[in-house]
Amino acid sequence: MRSFSTSSDKILLTLFVLSIGLTGVFIAIPVYHAVELSFFNASSFVGDRSWAGLDNYKRVVVDPDFWNSLWVGLAFAGLAILLQVVLGILFALLLNRPFKGRAIVRGVTILPYLLPTVVVAVAFQWMLDGSFGLFTNWAMQMGLGRPAWFENPTTALGIVILISVWTWTPFVTISFLAGLQTVPSSLYEAAHVDGAGAWSRFWHITLPVLSPVLTVVVLLRSIWMFNKFDIVWLMTKGGPLGATEHLPILAYRRAFLQYDVGGGAAIATISFLILSVLIFIYFRIFPLEEKEG
Repeated sequence: MRSFSTSSDKILLTLFVLSIGLTGVFIAIPVYHAVELSFFNASSFVGDRSWAGLDNYKRVVVDPDFWNSLWVGLAFAGLAILLQVVLGILFALLLNRPFKGRAIVRGVTILPYLLPTVVVAVAFQWMLDGSFGLFTNWAMQMGLGRPAWFENPTTALGIVILISVWTWTPFVTISFLAGLQTVPSSLYEAAHVDGAGAWSRFWHITLPVLSPVLTVVVLLRSIWMFNKFDIVWLMTKGGPLGATEHLPILAYRRAFLQYDVGGGAAIATISFLILSVLIFIYFRIFPLEEKEG
């Protein structure tokens, strides 16, 4: 039995190392190819190309569209993550309380996260259609007129943010709910006996327990939202007037629609570097492990 267990452990370790190696290869090769392309002038991925050096990067950093896309991306990611975290904690606290049908409600909560992004985009496009959309009809019935959902830059960005929050808040909720399961009920009972109010119990018991989960969730959501392409492209394609065009959209547009592969690769590389710096700063401020005194 011991030899069988040892043999199984070796097989599992080998498979783990192999999977890590393959993952590294599949990540490293595209990253290297993208960085390499950023130093060339090319109109396609398979055609002739000429050495450009840092010219693509120079063109990008003086391009107003790049800076607009950077600020849009930071606003999109920042507001979406803030709302997801606040709502995720609130919903997790509510779902952690005992009530009739709690198991069913918990199951339903995850449904938006399970829906394919294209389904979410098509559904909201129908509901926000300027002629016969559900929300449009409601607004007209309330005397608000016909809203210009996607024609107004501020409204368009707000809609994309809210749809993102609706879609990915369940992930944050489930993550926090799992963290709440580790809190012994005796801590809350003792705090209640000592006269601690709801806010005091949340601040001194719940939040410290959730802080490791919060650190990881914010990190993951930052990476995903900063690079989020599908929902923005499906809903607005970066419009109107670049109001929802963040760096992934700009890189795609340059490489595949304007046939500036080198410029698109340079934008993607700069985006990667910016995100790497932000993650480094984040780890310095919020380390995953407590430093020993």
